[in-house]
Amino acid sequence: MFPILLIVIGIAVLAFGTRLAVLGAAVGGLLGLGLLHFLPGSQGPLIALGIPIGLAVLGGIGAGFTKGIVSIATMVLGAVAGVAIVLGFLDLLNLNFGLLDWLLAFVGGIVGFMLATRFKEWALIILAGLVGALLVMRGLGILLPSLQGTIGGLLTLVLAGGAIAFNGGLIGGRKAVTQE
Repeated sequence: MFPILLIVIGIAVLAFGTRLAVLGAAVGGLLGLGLLHFLPGSQGPLIALGIPIGLAVLGGIGAGFTKGIVSIATMVLGAVAGVAIVLGFLDLLNLNFGLLDWLLAFVGGIVGFMLATRFKEWALIILAGLVGALLVMRGLGILLPSLQGTIGGLLTLVLAGGAIAFNGGLIGGRKAVTQE
């Protein structure tokens, strides 16, 4: 059930991720999944579900309440999404560099922050595409372990690219989809 839930949430983010509350919830959930990787020992189902769901709810509510201060929320969301995306890719590719993981996550946070500061609308489109694709591939990777590693990374980039092109208005000759 958990992998199917990840896939459904990922698809929703690919389609509607430029809505700040949806993107906030997805970023919180993806960050929770990334943080589970760093908890030692085996986690029970309550912790394995509780952390991502709790952070997803917190991210969704937080982003929903901050519509009045969208610029600040977008910068913070961009930074957190940058961290979550790096941790998601490291986990998807089964890479563990120890302390370097945190340094890469920090760099991802800076890149996400800068992207959100400079290009607000496109930042939401790009971050939603990457977060949604990572969630879909995390769910598919649980159902089909052969999709982890390089194949999963490539499929993630293809899904993200398609969502970015669709929501950015590059496919279908329509205006970019950005709703706050």
